[in-house]
Amino acid sequence: MENKNIQKNLFLKQIQESDTFGYNMEFISRATDSQFGILDNAYKGTGRLYAKLKTAIDYNQCDSEDCEVEIKRLNYLENSPQASLDFIADIVSQLDVTDETNYDPNNNFVYRLAYSIFNKKPGFSKEQGYDIKLSLLENGSQEMEFIGPMFDEPLIINSYTLTSLLDSDTSIVASTPDINKDMMRLLTETTIFNKEDIGPEGDLLPTAKIQEQFIMKGPDQKPIYEIIDIGMGKGRNVLRFDLDRIEKKASPFINAEVSGLLSSEQEVIAAWNVFISKGTSQQEDDQMVQNANAASSSWSYEDDLPLMQDKKEIFRAKYKEYFMNNYLKQFITNKFPTVPADAAVFDLEEAKDAQAEKFLEQNPSK
Repeated sequence: MENKNIQKNLFLKQIQESDTFGYNMEFISRATDSQFGILDNAYKGTGRLYAKLKTAIDYNQCDSEDCEVEIKRLNYLENSPQASLDFIADIVSQLDVTDETNYDPNNNFVYRLAYSIFNKKPGFSKEQGYDIKLSLLENGSQEMEFIGPMFDEPLIINSYTLTSLLDSDTSIVASTPDINKDMMRLLTETTIFNKEDIGPEGDLLPTAKIQEQFIMKGPDQKPIYEIIDIGMGKGRNVLRFDLDRIEKKASPFINAEVSGLLSSEQEVIAAWNVFISKGTSQQEDDQMVQNANAASSSWSYEDDLPLMQDKKEIFRAKYKEYFMNNYLKQFITNKFPTVPADAAVFDLEEAKDAQAEKFLEQNPSK
């Protein structure tokens, strides 16, 4: 099911973003009807029913005792228009998620298809066999039905059920968390940077550096350098960082962030499928035709909710790995010494000879 959802979601996305219909002479030569008349069709005939009920109540000609059934039905009709507007607004809020930049294509494709119909996208009109129907049900709820060629079966959403889910903070379409925003905020919360490196808006300044205490040092308290080859027989010193100490410092903040995410498990699955599983950064995704997703290693909204403890632990470990590789790494890779003399370019062969001589001085027996 997941592969089918990925394929169809990406196909629908391609159609939505394509100009193909503008160059289809057969398509542009025909009238397009995307006016589904949702409310008009739903309330057709209710005016006569309302008048009949009102007359029966006013003249005490009801079939039920004390007009109880008729009054209940009349109240339902009076409240239905606003209920319909609220129902439609709830559906729109869910379908709009499918248009988000980092939308997880593992979501059921029918919601992106319904979004295309509702928003009158080219190729999803009545001429192509698509329609939307709103029905008022006897139990007081309302029902919206989406039909068309790409549906395996009509998509039906009940107003009572949708309201119940939303009131419980459960969505029918999973939104992918803004991982880039979360990770950038997490960088400032870990306290591995100096306070002066954090701007007034809580963002790291471009000149931000990891605190001195996390730089590896020798017994003489001088930085321990790693030599990198910059070509042409030349090299430079770069700082070495105590990764174990950095991870130990950052772990409580990362764990707290993950615990917060786990309060909405459907968003955890979205984050896993789009980013965490493959370790793809948002910057890398921006350069791709489509968002990276876990594909064969993806988690299913239908099968993996609620998340078992083993998946929670896997997510926690991979989330930390994602943070370290895609966000923290840039601050600990190829950072030059602050001492000008140590930051100068030097001859690699001379440096190797000097290192060998120093080693022999410190280990005379060898």
